[in-house]
Amino acid sequence: MQLSVRHLTTYRYARPIASVIQTLRLTPRAFDGLTVTRWRVRGAHARGMPSYVDGFGNLVHLHTLNRPHQNSTILVEGQVETQDTDGAVRGTPEPLPPAFFLRSTPPTLADAAINQLAAEGARGSSTHDRLHALMHMVHQRVAYQRGTTDTTTTAASALALGSGVCQDHAHLLIAACRVLRIPARYVAGYLWTGAEGEDPWANHAWAEAYIENDGWFGFDAANATPPTERHIRVSVGLDYWSAAPVRGVRRGKAEETLSVTVELAAVQGAQ
Repeated sequence: MQLSVRHLTTYRYARPIASVIQTLRLTPRAFDGLTVTRWRVRGAHARGMPSYVDGFGNLVHLHTLNRPHQNSTILVEGQVETQDTDGAVRGTPEPLPPAFFLRSTPPTLADAAINQLAAEGARGSSTHDRLHALMHMVHQRVAYQRGTTDTTTTAASALALGSGVCQDHAHLLIAACRVLRIPARYVAGYLWTGAEGEDPWANHAWAEAYIENDGWFGFDAANATPPTERHIRVSVGLDYWSAAPVRGVRRGKAEETLSVTVELAAVQGAQ
């Protein structure tokens, strides 16, 4: 499947701020399930942005605006070709050993309820079975509901609340995997839902878990399915904060208004 992406992020401030510096993890890297046909990331100025590969293997652009300003934009435009790999993730840059992804972080810290969830999911006969069981349990225990959580919500809080968004599903599945000593990581990307034009559901997140002697596999607990050709894998990390599409700091105090629009579409005439 060939998918086109247009992702516009706009910042507006109540009064001018002095400067801003941001790291942008907005560029997918090719693997067996994805080929990047064309892709570009543009910031608020015409010149190109410096880039580097971080410790997780993500391609990162550095966006800076060192002058007083009241608005700025980040525009992503591109096209990729995807294929369904039944969740298998092969051919990705892997600078870190799988065991690194056993490390817990504040958003993925397990409590008694997560330990119990993991124990229930551990009853499967194989690691594949256990991971699929956990994915479905997370999907059932945390209803998809916007506005009940935010980027600071932990996996334990989302489970206790019983609602959240894809970020919470991913954090909870990761936390349960790590309880079972299964390496797991966070994935940020896009999901084509079939909607025409702007799609508020297009920004997406899911988890990947490592199966000994078989490699990494993706699990989209928000939709209770492995990633398909409709998923565009962009960045990975231990949790949301290390895989976040945009992170940064600004100099100057002013009320900020953030607007994000994402348009995904199947390229006409492509399968």
